[in-house]
Amino acid sequence: MQAQNTFNRKDIHTPVQFIKGVGPKKAELLAKLDIHCVKDLLYYLPRRYEDRSVFTPIRQMRVGQYYTVNAKVLSTGIYSTKKGIPVLQLRLGDGTGSFYCVWFNMVFLAKNFKAGQDIIVYGRLDLFDKLQMSHPDYEILKDGEDPVSMGKIVPVYSLTEDVTQKYLRGLVSRALEGYAGELQDVLPDDIRKSHDLADIRFAINNIHFPDTMEDLDKSYRRIVFEEFLMLQIALARKKAAFHAHTKGLKHDIKEGALEEFLKLLSFKLTSAQERVMNEIARDMAGSKAMNRLLQGDVGSGKTVVSMYALYLTVKNGYQGVIMAPTEILARQHYVAISGIFMPLGINVRLLISGLEDTVKSQIKAEVKNGDVDIICGTHALIQEDVNFNNLGLAVIDEQHKFGVNQRSAMKSKGPNAHMLAMTATPIPRTLALTIYGDMDLSVIDELPQGRKPVTTFFIEENKREQVYKFIDEEIKKGRQVFMVYPRITTDDESEVKSAESMYGRIQEHVFPQYKVGLIHGKMAAEQKSEIMSKFKTRKYDILVSTVVIEVGLDIPNASLMVIENAERFGLAQLHQLRGRIGRGGHDSYCILIGDHEGENAERRFSKMLETQDGFEIAEEDLQLRGPGEFLGKKQHGLPEIRFGNILKDFEIMENSRKAAFEIVSKDPGLTNPDYCGLKKNMQRRFEGG
Repeated sequence: MQAQNTFNRKDIHTPVQFIKGVGPKKAELLAKLDIHCVKDLLYYLPRRYEDRSVFTPIRQMRVGQYYTVNAKVLSTGIYSTKKGIPVLQLRLGDGTGSFYCVWFNMVFLAKNFKAGQDIIVYGRLDLFDKLQMSHPDYEILKDGEDPVSMGKIVPVYSLTEDVTQKYLRGLVSRALEGYAGELQDVLPDDIRKSHDLADIRFAINNIHFPDTMEDLDKSYRRIVFEEFLMLQIALARKKAAFHAHTKGLKHDIKEGALEEFLKLLSFKLTSAQERVMNEIARDMAGSKAMNRLLQGDVGSGKTVVSMYALYLTVKNGYQGVIMAPTEILARQHYVAISGIFMPLGINVRLLISGLEDTVKSQIKAEVKNGDVDIICGTHALIQEDVNFNNLGLAVIDEQHKFGVNQRSAMKSKGPNAHMLAMTATPIPRTLALTIYGDMDLSVIDELPQGRKPVTTFFIEENKREQVYKFIDEEIKKGRQVFMVYPRITTDDESEVKSAESMYGRIQEHVFPQYKVGLIHGKMAAEQKSEIMSKFKTRKYDILVSTVVIEVGLDIPNASLMVIENAERFGLAQLHQLRGRIGRGGHDSYCILIGDHEGENAERRFSKMLETQDGFEIAEEDLQLRGPGEFLGKKQHGLPEIRFGNILKDFEIMENSRKAAFEIVSKDPGLTNPDYCGLKKNMQRRFEGG
């Protein structure tokens, strides 16, 4: 008891174990739900609600529907089924009729009931040998007590072992009664008024036990707005700090620079590519460092856009760097960039882990001396012993493959250099505003001419022989084939196919007449590069692979991709894999083999079959997987969204973003006394204070 007295009863940071009905053991269970103190409990929001606000007379109930009934216990009893299962049975009546409530294997509840009690029950009415509700929620009415779980809109929470809905509702109800009045509203009055937002005390009370659905909506909007506002203020401050402390290397962009660059190319750019190139050129001509994210669907031509940016920085006397997540992709960039720039006398080098130490040392010395203009590479570029002479631009390709620390390490190589991050994973605007709100955004929303759509099929396992026949036909046309598997290896009992086991079967039994290669992520980088080189030069007809081939590879002669156990892949990943084909002007096909049972699998396959639009697919993937899987700390350094849904609540997100950037533009340090609560919350949530 002494420990309890060290906490004021009204302190919302009081450990939850000191609330009546908890104690140390229950506190351990609540900790599994991330409920450690009273505030955690108050902000433990329901996952859904059941409207039990309307009582239905028994005679009006219909079989198959859910009802809330206020009745009397007419009788209680215990009996056994034919299989010996004990059943607790109540007969309830309200003057208009009667029905039964039954609980199987729960006769210990019998001590709670006696004839004559007033009771409220909620459940589904079914008809067996009699009208009954099985395992209904119930609440025994006591004089002067307001029911927590009946006669109102009732919260339904996510639970853990030995924590019931009834227990948690009662606990939340007591916490609201004792502590909700002590909550401090961190939102300034002007923001609440301009956005018509409820007071936090009203919001917390009504998010748990709303009187009406309208009150619930008001409360939800208030709590979600605050969370989004905190996130957007963090992003706005990050963006403001970047521009305030990073002067940038102002580039002289001569008139006609783009036209001059276009003469180096053997193909025509899309209008979207030219638009983005102009956006980048404007950034690089400014006095503040560029911090831009370039989004583009698979095959939209992001690399050539980055080459223009590299061209501009070299023309201005600076060095440029492009960092890729794999050695295969880094080599591919090196070949493409060298082919265009080396005839101009621009020195392009490749730095990857797979090179000999003496070669790496020589390249690092050349980079430090300024003898290298553009360097392509992998994580090797951010090692401590890599020093640039005059870095003007850093390009990070497939930037989502790098963590926050790796991107920061690249930034440290040229503190004032312009930054261009690229991703071929289309990110819905809703998500981009959440993760990358501190960056300027460019989107290539148009594919180059000549890119044919990839015809996609879903085939069930029992039609595998038809797939093999189709593979044979494509190879006889002179084409090549990817066969993709979700795992490298698997045990004998697993139904999931693996690349290694299927490689042997395909080479020896299915297509012994063709040359088959194998590639997967556990191979050494040099081995992977060698295998991809052989596939590109047609020394393999079929390449058996894992998802290692999903990023950036360009094999124009590959016209067919077969993805096995397709239900094991995410929607965005399926789209990325499909993007490896359809690059050579040939009719191309993607065949998904798998099990389409289950709602999500069916939705994934349907979306893949009906559209080639990566942004549309990404939006669907976000809805299927939920924001949580997109918003991990690893990639962007921000906490996950706890309350809002960035799809459903996009309008709230937009409004909070506007408010956040207005606040930060006026007061970046949040020094205004009106922002005191906001600042404290920001420090607690984002800065570990």
